[in-house]
Amino acid sequence: MEYIGGGSLHGYLKSKPNRRLEEMDAKRIIKEIVEGLRYCHSRCITHRDIKLENLLLDDDDKMKIIDFGFSTCVPNEKKIKIFCGTPSYMAPEIVLKTEYCGPPADIWAIGVLMFTILCGSFPYRGATDEELYDKIQRADYHIVPEVKKTLSFEAIDLLAKIFSIKADDRPSAKQILAHPWL
Repeated sequence: MEYIGGGSLHGYLKSKPNRRLEEMDAKRIIKEIVEGLRYCHSRCITHRDIKLENLLLDDDDKMKIIDFGFSTCVPNEKKIKIFCGTPSYMAPEIVLKTEYCGPPADIWAIGVLMFTILCGSFPYRGATDEELYDKIQRADYHIVPEVKKTLSFEAIDLLAKIFSIKADDRPSAKQILAHPWL
């Protein structure tokens, strides 16, 4: 197996001021992750546990997606009903325990990553899982004003599209790569 010595994206963020990246750095990282997901989705592979800890940087600062332990290899349009993943990254359809298609759930997790990288905190937080899940179901996220004023319109627009409550309304990985932000 390839050795990836750059550490996780989680560790990389922890080393940055306010645990966030400048928008240009965030773009590069998000683009590489979305390109990897686009490839996986084109092969009917859904990761289902995209998170900071499952993204590693190699020696050239290129992103690598790891830990396919929750992944599925089923047609993208086939609905599944398995409750899995990391709570803060779960899409509304997962926390509602309804049947869902895999790729839009990965896209939601990309939104959580993008928000976290740009803002320095998770978009959805709660004192309990129930409180967290309630916020996820309503896509109740807020960008603090001092961070919002530093972000481009395109970044804010892409986050809004990715955080569509209805899975069918979320952009695909291919559509994200064509979005003006990237």
